[in-house]
Amino acid sequence: MKVLELGHVNFWVADLDRSSAFYRDTLGFSQVASGVLKERRVAFFSLGSRHHDLALVETGVSDAAQSQVRQRLNHIGLKIGDHLDDLRRMRDWLIRHGAAPHGYVDHCVCQSLHVNDPDGNVIELYVDADPLIWAQTPHAIVCSSPLQLE
Repeated sequence: MKVLELGHVNFWVADLDRSSAFYRDTLGFSQVASGVLKERRVAFFSLGSRHHDLALVETGVSDAAQSQVRQRLNHIGLKIGDHLDDLRRMRDWLIRHGAAPHGYVDHCVCQSLHVNDPDGNVIELYVDADPLIWAQTPHAIVCSSPLQLE
């Protein structure tokens, strides 16, 4: 098993509007969707070739308090294939290597499992769903449901 590509970065941010303006207006990312996931405001941005390259999740914590809580990195997403069988093989590989996943998520545009690295950073290992889902309905990315990976 191996990672195919760095798929996306997901940051915790104190002020979603401020951070969205920076990535959209200053750096030129296209904002493809926004909404609320698990009671937090979110925004998704793409550079054009995938459903998202950057996700921002608002914490509502002020800049002054950021040093008190984990604020900057939510997780990184690493693409490992294109089919649920690839995700199953990765799950089994991780378990055999003592790194059991701690979450399975269906994001509509991709399906994933989450595992921590040795320092506690969250790594999302994912497979893309049919690209027509996000191409025809960009807002479909504002989706997060438990994934039953049998």
